[in-house]
Amino acid sequence: MTDKKIKNVFRQGAISSEFIGDSIAKHQTKTSIGAHNIFLGQVRADVIDNKTVSAIEYTAYEDMANAKFHEIREAAFEKFELTCMHIYHSLGTVKAGEICLFVFVSSPRRKVVFEALEFIVETIKADVPVFGKEIFEDESHQWKVNN
Repeated sequence: MTDKKIKNVFRQGAISSEFIGDSIAKHQTKTSIGAHNIFLGQVRADVIDNKTVSAIEYTAYEDMANAKFHEIREAAFEKFELTCMHIYHSLGTVKAGEICLFVFVSSPRRKVVFEALEFIVETIKADVPVFGKEIFEDESHQWKVNN
């Protein structure tokens, strides 16, 4: 790990379209960037055992998760020619249809952003200790299985 400060990537509740738009707009002055790519993870209204998911309640071991997000970030900067990267993940309740994960990468070249984004999102899903409890319309719940 480097000496860079570990950032808190967590946001309470859903990630708004205004927040996403503002994040993108802030990069218009960075003229060395030739490509951006974003991943938006959205809560699905899955039907499980004839019950529909209405929301997911996200929890995490925040210090451990932020350290893992930092490791992923550093690995991506080492592996890919990125100009910048932003990762945000929700905590708390996020309703079906709302955004819970926002990953934004920028690079001078377009091919890099596609490869980097896939690497980052797949590594997050596999390695970061964030947990989701699916809340059903009848208010029952179960722990989500990542897939």
